[in-house]
Amino acid sequence: MKEKQRARLENITVVLHRPKFAGNIGSAARCAMNMGMEKLIVVGHPRPDEEAMRQMATHAAAEVLDRIRYFDDLPPALEEFHYVVGTTARRGNSNLRRIMVEPGEMAEALVDLSRNNEIALVFGPEDRGLTNEELDHCHLLVSIPTSDRFRSLNLSHAVMILCYEIFRASREHTGRFTPRLATSGELEDLYSHLKEALWNIDFIRDENPDYWMVAVRRFLSRVPMFSKDVKILRGVCRQLNWFAQKQRS
Repeated sequence: MKEKQRARLENITVVLHRPKFAGNIGSAARCAMNMGMEKLIVVGHPRPDEEAMRQMATHAAAEVLDRIRYFDDLPPALEEFHYVVGTTARRGNSNLRRIMVEPGEMAEALVDLSRNNEIALVFGPEDRGLTNEELDHCHLLVSIPTSDRFRSLNLSHAVMILCYEIFRASREHTGRFTPRLATSGELEDLYSHLKEALWNIDFIRDENPDYWMVAVRRFLSRVPMFSKDVKILRGVCRQLNWFAQKQRS
């Protein structure tokens, strides 16, 4: 009897942010296809060399390349997703102050989330990875353990490891249910609204409001939020703005 999969792999998209080499895009497409994930987004790369991509993807993953979606910037690329996972090698960076897990733990969380939510796996450029600012768009950070003697991983290898862990975990059974979360776009609108409200009540400082918002974003990202939660918080923001305006008048 065919084993029933827990995850909806069709709800998981690999996002390559500013990849440098077309061949790596093709290899990543092949890796994702191997593990049953067939959606790929490429951000901030001028149209990559088609032949180089297809050579590395092979004929089997050509359909993944045919459906690639291209974006100029990361926020619009993530707007539709309910849950975003960012990859980073900077485990010891105290500036992150975020939940950091290994691929196996990530996979256990995602298989249930994937049933009712669109999920993005975000990989940074080959030479530097994702910046702290880019990681702020993510709900969860994952780091792949490597030998201290050689930490660098090829982009497609990182894609394969994460996709494999999700595929492996998806073959196990669970009774858990995770409802639909707020999208990245809804959260970004909330953060903008919240920034305005906190500035109006003098909670954040005029000279550098973005600095204070980093801490607020990271605090709110600790618990995944539903659309109704976002609506409640935006309602609070509207009341704060109304009260601040009333006080000034």
